[in-house]
This record gives sequence, structure tokens and C-alpha cells, in this order.
Amino acid sequence: MPEDARRRIAVVLFNLGGPDSPDAVRPFLFNLFRDPAIIGTPAIVRYPLAALIAGLRAPLARKNYGVMGGASPLLPETERQAAALKVLLAAALPDAVVEITIAMRYWRPFAADAAAAVEAFAPDEIVLLPLYPQFSSTTTASSLAAWAAAYRGPGRTRAVCCYPASAGLAEAHAQKIEAAWAAAGRPAPVRLIFSAHGLPERVIAAGDPYQAQVEATAQAVADRLGGSWDWRIAYQSRVGPMKWLGPTTLEAIDEAVASGLGIVICPIAFVSEHVETLVELDRDYKSHAEALGCSAYVRAPALGVEPAFIAGLAEMVTAALARPGGPAPGSAFTCASGWSKCPARRAA
Repeated sequence: MPEDARRRIAVVLFNLGGPDSPDAVRPFLFNLFRDPAIIGTPAIVRYPLAALIAGLRAPLARKNYGVMGGASPLLPETERQAAALKVLLAAALPDAVVEITIAMRYWRPFAADAAAAVEAFAPDEIVLLPLYPQFSSTTTASSLAAWAAAYRGPGRTRAVCCYPASAGLAEAHAQKIEAAWAAAGRPAPVRLIFSAHGLPERVIAAGDPYQAQVEATAQAVADRLGGSWDWRIAYQSRVGPMKWLGPTTLEAIDEAVASGLGIVICPIAFVSEHVETLVELDRDYKSHAEALGCSAYVRAPALGVEPAFIAGLAEMVTAALARPGGPAPGSAFTCASGWSKCPARRAA
């Protein structure tokens, strides 16, 4: 079939983004903290506050990115994920021309850059696919809002709002955990810590389903691993004086070591390597555990292009194309009635 006669499908992958040079660190941080989903004050207050926070945090952040060569690896890894996904979608949708575009929230390529590329492609259909498995108003909702503000082109749109318990996600995490543990010589006894990015408790109290979805992911992975693993959920990357979700990952490490256990740690809410995995988990938390005398510290890699994960993404895209428009989970999952921020619940 000639390409111009085939249906045109655009898939947009969303993630937070990261600085691509030392000079980009401060503006990246400013973009992060000026987002009303992160700091919910009026713009006249939020913008100066964001500038202040970015200026204060930039020196340490530059040092941390320096550990990774001066830039975040998030975009290159997302590009590899996009390329792997495109191969599977080309096989699954032979009657279509599929283009995959990346939209980062806080650094290039921004939603406006992705929107321009998709408009030029002129798709018949669009699937919005956040690379945040668990929905939060601070991540998925913010990225989808930026897209809605930027895109004015054609195409019927479906959004995958979340996929916390998808089979591909759970299987990929289980495989990464088992492979990392085996490569370390299967030390025992150990505790598996599922470490997720934290959020202030007030965000959850306002109806954000993130914590419940992190718990669903951890349970799905634990089920794949079987019943022999001792596991906990913990939260990392706390910022500011507010009360955040707990226990912290450091507290979970302390508890495991005090119990005479080694540690296997899995970045349960991250699908790509970035500063929070390569610096926070691999350097800071590992040093903390070793200083306490931890018998083993094993870190499972982020999912990257793990085949089960990419296959799961491809299945979600094809399933989204078969349903009416609007946001919906990419796998069988329903938010409880109290999670008012859930976009699928609001759309129902």
C-alpha cells in the first residue's frame, strides 16, 4: 500500500527531561519549579520563588550531573525506547505509518517542539503515552496539560493516563531484579526495597492516586517474583520542609541493615536512568548503606529497552487505538473513588 494511502499514527512519549549541558542545569531547575503542578502559588510569587530555588540548587545539581558526564542521560535513553517501540509498532500496524515523537516537560524537546513535529506529520490518530507508569498530577497531568496547550494540529487523540499494574511493566521489573541479584551472587538474606520518587502528603490528600498506584506496581512485581521475597516500598528525593510520603528510602535502608539484611533496590517509578538512580541510588544511598555495614547492596537497573517493557508499551498503543478518545489506563486498573485527580475517573 502506498505510504500516502495508509493511516498516519503519531505516538507521543512524555517524560520530565533533563539538562543536556552544565549551562542548562539552572534553567532546567527554573522550568521545574515554576510549574504550578510543583509549586501551586500564583505566578507573581511562583516565578521569583522558582528563580531563587533554581539558583540555590544549581551548584549541587551541576556536581551531580557532572558524575554523569555533565548531562542527563534521560533523552538518549528515551530515544532508544522510541526506536525500539517503533520497530514493534511497525510490525503490529502494517497498514499504518507510525511516527514517535518525544515531549519533555522541563527541557528540550519541549511539548511545543513535539507539537510542531506532529502537526507537520499531519496524523489521523494520536496516542499520548507518558513514560510515568503511575499517574500523578505533578507528572502525567502536567505533561498532558502542556501538550494540550501546544498542539493545534489534526488527529483523533487518545491518552494513556497510567499503567501501574501492566503485565509488561511488572515482568520487566521482575527480570531486572532477578538478573541484578543473580549477577551479585544471589546474596541472602536480603530485603527488596521498591524506591519511588516521593511527593508531599498534601498532594495525595488532595486526591492524587500516585501512592496507590506505586503500591499496585510493587504488588504486581512481587507477584511475578513469587512469595519468597521480603519487600518494602519507600520514597526518595524529598525537597523542602513539608511532610512527604514515607518511609524514606534512607529509613528503609537503615531498617534493613538493623535487621541484618542485605538490600536489593528497585527504582519502581522510573523507567529510565537519570540523576536519581545514577547518583542518588548508586552513589549516595549505596555509600550510606555501606557505612552502616550493609552485607550487600544491589541495585536493579531502570527498565530502559527491556523487551517486556517495550512490548507492553506497544500493546497499550494498539489497545488505545481501538477505543474511543479520552484518557484511560493502559492496563486493567481502576482508581478508588477517593482519587479525584484520576483523569479516567473524571472522564467516566
